Amino acid sequence: MPYGPVTMGILDRFRLDDRVAVITGASSGLGAVFATALAEAGADVVLGARRTEKLEDTRKAVEERGRRAVTVGTDVASPEDCRALADAAVSELGRLDILVNNAGIGTAYPATKETPEQFRQVIDINLNGAYWMAQAAARHLPAGGAIVNVSSVLALTTAGLPQAAYSASKAGLLGLTRDLAQQWTGRKGIRVNALAPGFFTSEMTDSYAEGYLESMLPRVLSGRVGDPEELAAALVFLVSDAGSYVTGTTLTVDGGVTTT
Repeated sequence: MPYGPVTMGILDRFRLDDRVAVITGASSGLGAVFATALAEAGADVVLGARRTEKLEDTRKAVEERGRRAVTVGTDVASPEDCRALADAAVSELGRLDILVNNAGIGTAYPATKETPEQFRQVIDINLNGAYWMAQAAARHLPAGGAIVNVSSVLALTTAGLPQAAYSASKAGLLGLTRDLAQQWTGRKGIRVNALAPGFFTSEMTDSYAEGYLESMLPRVLSGRVGDPEELAAALVFLVSDAGSYVTGTTLTVDGGVTTT
């Protein structure tokens, strides 16, 4: 696949035919939605997560859309696991074109009570894990390859919960995105961008107190929580030729939260 402007129709720019994507945190929630969206756009996918039994559901959903899927038990806090996941894309599906750094955890401990272990666990998965995974993938990605780091609007604002570790990790991803783009886009032709979702229903938000999401709606200009497929559409834009001139940036998909 050539790197640079490609002559094709507008809708064709969003196609991912013959490309292979690695998605972390793919066992459920947004990761599973991302996997099926990339499959619908034509990509084969390699699915990584710690909960390998739940990966099977995502694999079946991908295969129902006519694409190949490989599952790999992965703890992104382990650089060795990250290398194994990236290597599996090449050994099982022949190449690696796209990395979606989606794996993450959230906590809500008051800052005076959060333990060092609790803080480090969030940073180790959300931020360090994204770096180890990007490092592993970059050894295989061709010119024209793409990395998307899934951050959060909590990297840019607050939302009424004590989430110092989570907010710090997601803000760190924005800096990581800019730096990797600076290092790799010009030299390797690898684009690196970030997504900053606002309030979307997901497995993580299922653990929030009843009524929390509704209490946030006055801050959302669109007046509702997001549909995960709206976020997946933004992801397809960033990893496809439709976004071929976009790198080092953060695409905020939040219904207007960060304007309030």
